[in-house]
Amino acid sequence: MTTIKTPFTARSTAAEVLAGIDLTGKHILITGGGSGLGRAAADALRDAGADVITPARKELDLADLDSVRAYTDAWTGTVDAVIANAGIMAVPERRTAANGWELQLATNFLGHFALVKGLQPHFAPEARVVLVSSGAQLRAGVDLDDPHFEKRAYDPWVAYSQSKTAVVLLAVAIGRHLDGVTANAMAPGSIHTNLQRHIDQATMQALGAMDDDGNLIHPDGFKTPEQGAAAEVLLAASPLLAGVTGRYFDEDNQEAAVVPGGPEPMMGVAEWSVDPTTADRLWALAEEAVKAH
Repeated sequence: MTTIKTPFTARSTAAEVLAGIDLTGKHILITGGGSGLGRAAADALRDAGADVITPARKELDLADLDSVRAYTDAWTGTVDAVIANAGIMAVPERRTAANGWELQLATNFLGHFALVKGLQPHFAPEARVVLVSSGAQLRAGVDLDDPHFEKRAYDPWVAYSQSKTAVVLLAVAIGRHLDGVTANAMAPGSIHTNLQRHIDQATMQALGAMDDDGNLIHPDGFKTPEQGAAAEVLLAASPLLAGVTGRYFDEDNQEAAVVPGGPEPMMGVAEWSVDPTTADRLWALAEEAVKAH
């Protein structure tokens, strides 16, 4: 399988990725599209001519399967792309959704699984799904024996990492289970957004993202939302990715190398994040959860 190279860099913006592309007549759904990366992607896609739908949480609550089902049941028309951009990070204490799933896994993974499955009858030919993951997928795989931390001690960062690994596995599984739909995952890089709302000041300072007075700062390597959204629109709308599925793109807007997961690697996609056997098992677990609800 040839590694995909693009002409873009970590500093490319969403508008630059879409330059010269006419998306008139395309219908693109973005979760979490009201702020941050999602809003930047939505703006660029609209400027390229797309009809972009950005449901508010009161319309679509990804942690609530009833909300997701109601939203997809009410959908009319076609869908050319879904950008699964919404998410939560590092919830301090163990919390669960109504169905008992750990909240980060329920929101970041299961809600988007249910959304894609529910919209499946409405997908246009060659529809695309974009899953927003993170470099955190390098830090922890999915523990299929205890995904909801019922037996092991809860750790907010392990839970977040697990959920972002699950997101990449969903990209792998969609291409294996949904005919005519391609799916790829990406890491946007480090950006100040509402995603950091659960992170305490000490951690933000340790990351070099906040000064001693609590003010946000932008260390070298941080991106703007417009730069972070570049890979979202690349995977959702660029002809360069036509027919491509099950891949992971790093914050430099290039397909990432597969590496062993663990504390050392800073770039790449972990072997456990793209393992097809794990992807199939997780898909079956999600199907069971949605059917049981």
